[in-house]
Amino acid sequence: MHYIKFVCYFLILEVMIKCAIIDDESLAIRLLADYVQKTPTLELVGKFNKATQALPLLQKEEVDLLFLDIEMPDLTGLEFIKLLKNKPLVILTTAYSQYAIDGFDLDVSDYLLKPITFERFLKAVNKASEVWQLKKGKAEQEQSISVVKDKEVKKEYFWVKTDQKLLKVFFKDMLYIEGLKEYVSIYTVHNQRIIILEALKNLEESLPCPPFVRCHKSYIVCLDKVVAIVDNHLEINKKLIPIGASYKERVRELIER
Repeated sequence: MHYIKFVCYFLILEVMIKCAIIDDESLAIRLLADYVQKTPTLELVGKFNKATQALPLLQKEEVDLLFLDIEMPDLTGLEFIKLLKNKPLVILTTAYSQYAIDGFDLDVSDYLLKPITFERFLKAVNKASEVWQLKKGKAEQEQSISVVKDKEVKKEYFWVKTDQKLLKVFFKDMLYIEGLKEYVSIYTVHNQRIIILEALKNLEESLPCPPFVRCHKSYIVCLDKVVAIVDNHLEINKKLIPIGASYKERVRELIER
């Protein structure tokens, strides 16, 4: 009954969990490899007699779950875990129960005492799978947020209200913006001057930086359109735009990128 319960649980997972085995005993490797083959959602991507042999695979971050023996010559499993920077989920295997406490201190998923039964193996994998799904879900959520942010940054235009109409202004067409009390003037490569009733600060917050940067209390410039720096001025389309003292460091930092 336990066997059926665990197998049914694994079948609902949509992605294979990539696993590797590290054990200096060939018999132990064969047993675990057989258990992995019987488990529908596990994919065996590597078998190793020494921990150091697995490093290239682990450094590529292509392993989700590691079955790791503790007692091995040269480098023990516990020592090996401490060397890993981005370690996968780990299930420790050993013939000695006294290592259990040390293993859990290293934040491993589970601890299997040899000889390992298939039922106990499934229980450990079930536990690790739950953690893996949580991590995978969190990573996908963070990736989705990142994609949304990238799309926002890559927006190519914004809308402004002028002369009782909404006008689409493309970022690539903008040279600089001048603030004049209650309104601002947007100057474009098409020799346009677009006047809108808006505070310069509000406009600054809606523009991508870079390329747009506040260089003076009265000016925002597009760094892509700067052709020269003359004294404390930026030259854009034959116009010299002053760089305010409080903005100088930020402007220089963005220009030198």
